[in-house]
Amino acid sequence: MKIQLDKDVLADSVAWAARSLPLRPSFPILAGLLIKAEPDVVTLSSFDYETSAEVTIKAEVEAAGTVLVSGKLLADITRSLPAKPVTLVSTETELEVNCGSAHFTLQTLPVADYPALPPMPKASGWIASDELNKAVAQVVVAAGRDELLPVFTGVKLEFDGENLSLLATDRYRMALKEMTWSPSASVVATQVLVPGKVLADTAKSMAGAERITISLAEAGSGEGLVGFEAETAADTRQITTRLLDGEFPKLRHLMNIPNDMTVRVATQDLIAAVRRVALVAEKNTSLRMRIGTDEITLEAARGDQAQATEAVTALVDYAGGEPVLTEAGFNPHYLLDALSALDTPYVHFSFTGSGKPCLVTALPDLDGEPADDYRHVIMLMRLSS
Repeated sequence: MKIQLDKDVLADSVAWAARSLPLRPSFPILAGLLIKAEPDVVTLSSFDYETSAEVTIKAEVEAAGTVLVSGKLLADITRSLPAKPVTLVSTETELEVNCGSAHFTLQTLPVADYPALPPMPKASGWIASDELNKAVAQVVVAAGRDELLPVFTGVKLEFDGENLSLLATDRYRMALKEMTWSPSASVVATQVLVPGKVLADTAKSMAGAERITISLAEAGSGEGLVGFEAETAADTRQITTRLLDGEFPKLRHLMNIPNDMTVRVATQDLIAAVRRVALVAEKNTSLRMRIGTDEITLEAARGDQAQATEAVTALVDYAGGEPVLTEAGFNPHYLLDALSALDTPYVHFSFTGSGKPCLVTALPDLDGEPADDYRHVIMLMRLSS
């Protein structure tokens, strides 16, 4: 194999394909990055039996071939090369990387031992990449991080005609985003549970493309895969990942929280106040929100060592004429995640009572109606006396 590529194109492609390589692979061969050169194109691939990544780029191919080398090492090398054309030349046991006066020699791994990547399922439809990236970012913050409870680490994608819903929960908060996409004519209503980290990385790394094609394995095929593909002028990127097993909890009915009492606040003012007051919040304790008639006051303390309070102007409304609660306890990190997911100047809180879930929604206008396409529910914490 002998190929020549632009340094920046090569470094970006290697870094993208190598980002999904396992830190501690179950088999040493899975630390490899597969490089396949064909006339005018080079394909870089990685696979860990769960998630595969493949990027295809244009290149000057003098001699076709396939080689397998350490992906992390190649990523480090290509990132550090000078801004000159890069030549890759392989023998049976080595890969030479030449760029200007820089020269590297890497030992190759046995290509025959590398597992075959799963085929991309049939394309099911597409969605604008920026829309998917924004939606995933809004929802994935509510996904769990505990690998012992894998169901809660996933994001549930529900497809129903042109409607696409994304749901996530870690049992203490939940998020729902509803949007539209462009399905193919053959797609029927279905739902899949995608690993949250893979989905977030995929949406973010494909945001530069105009659109992302989503491919769902047909029901009964036994594949249990979902695929994503994005094409730009520079490359074509594909990712497949195995779906999570298990029953995802039913969340939608928990999102229907009535407006027994509402609080409307300027989003950025509240984010800044929460960040300041949370500096003194003791670990695993709540951030107290005292609700007045025209303002809210945030309070936190670290025993007798430090205390903090800050008031923020708010528009408070009691649907029944009386407040259902005068104070609420929030996990400050959960509250910041919910607020940071909004892109509107105001935020709308819906409360039904002490110790009950709180609904956070985006509010484009202080006197208008809250948006209903994104809903974030936070379980309130118990307040100490």
